Amino acid sequence: MIRSIAILSIASACLAGCTTMAPSYSRPEAPVFATWPTGPAYKNNTSVTGKEAATDLKWSEFFVGPQLQKLIGLALANNRDLRVAALNVEKSRAQFRIQRADLLPTVAAAGSGAVQRLPAAVSPSGQAMIARNYNLSLGLSSYEIDLFGRVQSLKDQALEQYLATEQARQSVQISLVAEVANNYLALAADRERLKLALDTLESQQTSYRLIQSRFTAGASSELDLHQAQTSVDSARVDVARFTTQVAQDENLLTLVVGDQVPTELLPSGFNAVGTLRELTAGVPSDVLQRRPDVLQAELLLKAANANIGAARAAFFPRITLNTSIGTSSDQLTGLFAPGSLAWGFAPQFTLPIFDYGRNKAGLTAAERDRDIYLARYEKVIQNAFREVADALAQNGTVGEQLQAQQSLTEATSESYRLAQARYHGGVTSYLNVLDSQRSFYGAQQGLISVNLTRLSNLVTLYKVLGGGSE
Repeated sequence: MIRSIAILSIASACLAGCTTMAPSYSRPEAPVFATWPTGPAYKNNTSVTGKEAATDLKWSEFFVGPQLQKLIGLALANNRDLRVAALNVEKSRAQFRIQRADLLPTVAAAGSGAVQRLPAAVSPSGQAMIARNYNLSLGLSSYEIDLFGRVQSLKDQALEQYLATEQARQSVQISLVAEVANNYLALAADRERLKLALDTLESQQTSYRLIQSRFTAGASSELDLHQAQTSVDSARVDVARFTTQVAQDENLLTLVVGDQVPTELLPSGFNAVGTLRELTAGVPSDVLQRRPDVLQAELLLKAANANIGAARAAFFPRITLNTSIGTSSDQLTGLFAPGSLAWGFAPQFTLPIFDYGRNKAGLTAAERDRDIYLARYEKVIQNAFREVADALAQNGTVGEQLQAQQSLTEATSESYRLAQARYHGGVTSYLNVLDSQRSFYGAQQGLISVNLTRLSNLVTLYKVLGGGSE
């Protein structure tokens, strides 16, 4: 009998490996153009041959600054969103293993013992007696022979969902790496702005003291004195504003990292960022299909496709087995005595006949679920295409913007110097100096903003092109 059960188990396992009734899957056509957009905004984009693809660069190879590398490492170890994503992967893996286990028979051992006193009125012998019964068995319980691939389809669905959670974790990691880098850059920019505001305040206070001395000596008017005071107060306002902004940037960075950020890892300015690598945009069909969020959407589509196989199999018969082999005796010591062998075999056959449309509705729901995930997959690709196109558009113009801003800063610096010289020579009023100073200060702040835009654009390109792996 043990040999018979073994043969039956092997045969059942072979039947369980049959082809499922799920529709054959083929990757849908991407609903986007085959090339990136072209035009004036893209003339300097990063699709130059010879540059590295984002997916081929580890984040530690793209962010070469040691401070930023350590910050990203802290975030990967402590960020709670990434931790939840990793736990979801472990949970999904366990659910897949549970579903996979249904493909094979579950062999369980069972033992029981019962002692019962029977009164004379119900005793077979007509006299009061004590009945004893002991059993020990090994067998299969409610094992489904997967003739039509229902269990296999459910296993395939669980597998695709598990793989999708791994891609979701990878997507969270990429977003986290980019978020840490962008917050780090924002903090560096605000510290640059604060330093500029402090330097400007010191310069304006010196100018105010000089004009105050000239006013006392009668060489400057009261109007000049008050105009100089407005310049000092404006600088004080900016110092207070950027001091607050720097503190808020540090708080946000601490939240993203998930732990207290050591002071030595905070940037003093853009010099601490280091050089970021140039990237190639590649071909849309290759780039987009390698992004974790696109892969996740496709895996969920495949899971929904597999579920259709389980819904189709519900129309066909289901066969389950309950088998056991063991010993039975009225004495505990007699369980292994000759003649105590006991066995049972109870197959069960179920065929839906009248279900009032339940199985048909289940199949329709599974098919519509597949259609929903198809639309979501296409939407994810479209969003990914738009993100890359936007980043390329900015990348194609930010270089010219930076050059123009640098030229503007140099021109306003010279204008400010000449205005000061003309004022001290008595040729013009202090209002011209004040206007030139404000223009120069604004140009310097603009240069910081453009530098931040340029660096943030490289980080964004790295993210949207699928970079950020270990």
